[in-house]
Amino acid sequence: MKKADIYKSPVTAMLWSFALPGFGQLYNRDYLLGLLLITWEIVLNLYSNLNIALMHSFHGDFAKAHEIINYEWGLFYPSVFAFSMWQAYNKAMAIRHRHKYDTELKKVYFTGLFFGLTAGMNIGLTAHIHLKVKMLQFLDAPVFSGVFLGIIGAGLGHLIEMFVEKRKQREDSQNTEE
Repeated sequence: MKKADIYKSPVTAMLWSFALPGFGQLYNRDYLLGLLLITWEIVLNLYSNLNIALMHSFHGDFAKAHEIINYEWGLFYPSVFAFSMWQAYNKAMAIRHRHKYDTELKKVYFTGLFFGLTAGMNIGLTAHIHLKVKMLQFLDAPVFSGVFLGIIGAGLGHLIEMFVEKRKQREDSQNTEE
């Protein structure tokens, strides 16, 4: 057994990438991609002013958050964030499968969830939601609306992926019966 085939937890890999894109790849010993994603995350964070916009959002100064954030750079961040988690999870699943069964895994997981997360975050980042309802005013902040719509997009993407998989399984079972 190769040293790279040491058991890896898919959830742990995904959570490390959630903490900082690229950390899940380092956990999986995918060093080149991990360092590339960490570098790209730092560049995007700096050029988009994401952390400064986040700080203003937490202080309730949503107008300043809109003024500070650079949307041209910020729109790349959700893709890097979601890809990092998706890739780390699936790589750990492949390592685990290879470790357990000594064969290659032929399936990827949570593609719909992470695609929906990316789409929702991008929509939320750019579509400023101005609501007069006091409890929902946090949606006026670009980062908060991105996270909120990202979660909704992730749920929808996952549901669509499950629907497509079940339909494919039904079609496959009907084809084998014939």
